Amino acid sequence: MKLQNFEFQIAGMPDVFGPRDPSYVAHNHYRYDFYCESLKDLTLARIKTEPEIGLRCLLSKCKALENLCLYLLLGLNDNDMSTLAHNYRNLRSISLLLRPQFCEDYVYRTALTDDSLKALALRCPMLQYVDLAFFGCEPGWPELGFTQKGLVTLIQSCPICDLKLNGADFFDDEGMKVLSCARFLESLELMCCIAVTDAGMRHLACSPSLINLTLSLCDGFTDDGVGDVVRAGKLLLKNVLRSL
Repeated sequence: MKLQNFEFQIAGMPDVFGPRDPSYVAHNHYRYDFYCESLKDLTLARIKTEPEIGLRCLLSKCKALENLCLYLLLGLNDNDMSTLAHNYRNLRSISLLLRPQFCEDYVYRTALTDDSLKALALRCPMLQYVDLAFFGCEPGWPELGFTQKGLVTLIQSCPICDLKLNGADFFDDEGMKVLSCARFLESLELMCCIAVTDAGMRHLACSPSLINLTLSLCDGFTDDGVGDVVRAGKLLLKNVLRSL
């Protein structure tokens, strides 16, 4: 039987200040050398990868992958995501939970940048589900590698019908305006997106396909903005949730 689902998680968090793995041998791919060409679902959580190899060796082999979840990976970078996008034409779902780490430019930030989002936008035409979450980040510091421009490029390039953003401080009313024109978007969840105001919420009243809206811990807007969206009559009332 060919492997189709693989999930690997390590208890605890990788140490951003920790030493290199003493067993590491440069350019030796043996640690990632297993058959995964039939893999459709891959979840990796709380692991540390070597920057010289990273996940590129593994990700380049999973030609059939449709659903990918990467949670709190230390060492993940744009080159890994570029390899992923180049090989995964069938990718339908991606979930990323990112934490700050020391990057090549010695800046303490989340490692992935807009280059990763642009790679997905260019090479993943079937991408429908996107979940972006940020752990250990406060408004203004440390820096988030993603920007609103990169996310907008992804939204405008792929048929995304389900979008979840958690802690995306860069996402504001202009981003909401873009979402209001996303013709495939049916479900939107915003959590701790503090830059969205009532003006941004009102844009959703014009959304052509949105029927599910979940809002949690977003302090920038009020019931007035949400009410305008509900009164537009396009949302299913039972699917509007706001956690205070």
